[in-house]
Amino acid sequence: MKRCNWPTNELSIRYHDEEWGKPLHDDRGLFEFLILEGAQAGLSWDTILRKRENYRKAFDGFDVNKVARYTDKKVEKLLQDEGIIRNRLKIASAISNARAFLAVQNEFGSFDKYIWSFVDGKPIDNKLKESSQVPAKTEVSDAISKDLKKRGFNFVGSTIMYAFMQATGMVNDHLVNCSRYKEVR
Repeated sequence: MKRCNWPTNELSIRYHDEEWGKPLHDDRGLFEFLILEGAQAGLSWDTILRKRENYRKAFDGFDVNKVARYTDKKVEKLLQDEGIIRNRLKIASAISNARAFLAVQNEFGSFDKYIWSFVDGKPIDNKLKESSQVPAKTEVSDAISKDLKKRGFNFVGSTIMYAFMQATGMVNDHLVNCSRYKEVR
């Protein structure tokens, strides 16, 4: 199987082959990636992939309603959880982002409808030939970041949002010679 060149271990290969770049329209899944991409800031994605199952347990399966109701006591418990990134700002951000996420759902009917409106409901196909062509951010990720920040979200800078777009299939950055390129198109 031909792949993009970034998956280098069993976990990242499975993630690449099964998830990355596949259009995602499930609000729970979108919330999960929003939190995981924010947690990844300053770290490698491999670190987050290794901790992903721990995150799912620690954050109640990324149930946005539960996360939005977390208390200071829950924050202290999460700060003791060695299975996740124990950064107070990132944990607080997950909670405030859950509250902002619920507000977006309330306004638009779903987070999916809101976030996919930035790409007119269909993935951007970059038709990349080399990994050096993959951008760190774009005008679309800039616009998403700006709008999310205006709505009270944190850890949603343009680079983080571009990674979110890649993960959730809002953009197809599989290289054209990768077998997944046509599958997610």
